[in-house]
Amino acid sequence: MQKSVKVKKTKSGLMQRRESRLGILLILPTLILIGAVIIYPICYNVVLSFQKVALNPHRPSKFIGLKNYVNLFGDPEFYRSLGVTAAYVLVTVLGSTILGLLVALLMNRPFKGRKVARSLLLLSYVAPVVATVYVWKYMFNGLYGVVNYITVDVLHIFEQAPMWQDHPVYSVMLVVFYDIWRVFPYAFLMILAALQAVDESLYEAAQMDGASAWNRFWAITFPELIPSISAIISLRTIWNFYKFDDIYLFTKQVPVLGVYLYETAFAVHDNGGAAAITIVLFVIVFAFVILFGRKAVRK
Repeated sequence: MQKSVKVKKTKSGLMQRRESRLGILLILPTLILIGAVIIYPICYNVVLSFQKVALNPHRPSKFIGLKNYVNLFGDPEFYRSLGVTAAYVLVTVLGSTILGLLVALLMNRPFKGRKVARSLLLLSYVAPVVATVYVWKYMFNGLYGVVNYITVDVLHIFEQAPMWQDHPVYSVMLVVFYDIWRVFPYAFLMILAALQAVDESLYEAAQMDGASAWNRFWAITFPELIPSISAIISLRTIWNFYKFDDIYLFTKQVPVLGVYLYETAFAVHDNGGAAAITIVLFVIVFAFVILFGRKAVRK
């Protein structure tokens, strides 16, 4: 009897080891891909941040310790870019989230042609960035743009046509409006999905108790939307903090950190300094995710 029990345990142990080996073999390609695409570049970037990288690939890089970080924190342009980026992220994330919330509340109501309207709202988000940017650049062109025609010749809001893409203030407004317009469908989709999951009986009970539409929103709807809104804010903050492509295509007058990083790497050819910038950005974003995540979980 004891021998049969021992044999069974031995067989089960062999099966478990075989299953473990099979599992490791199955996930090994994924682990290799993650290591080659994600882990290795991150580690290599950390190493570069402590070096002065030679432009000639045949010449070795020189280890300079924390000099790249000292130069970065001593550069006033870095703090200027950080402030512009923080303001850009705050306005665009809040603007797109609030607009997505309002549109989701509207589209959650039944009306004729609702499916078509929902589909059309997604066009700005699924359209290519390059295409939409150049359409906006054409609309806001200082000489023949339709926006200047309406604001100057029709509505007489401006006496002279503003140079939207070259003015330090108007260019910031332009990229902010563009990002809100392009990204709000993302918030709209997530909030609409959360709205459709709310139990209708809660609204019926609140309405029977005499709660107004405003009270029903704050007592029932908004608490149910908090997880979705928290996810939207956290993800959009991370994405917009690294924003580069559409801003750089629009104008060179908005010095966000993405543009500052690009100019450091490809205009000044300081690859070590650019690597230090990416490490600092990662620390800032990681700290935001940790703090915001804790507050969201507590709520």
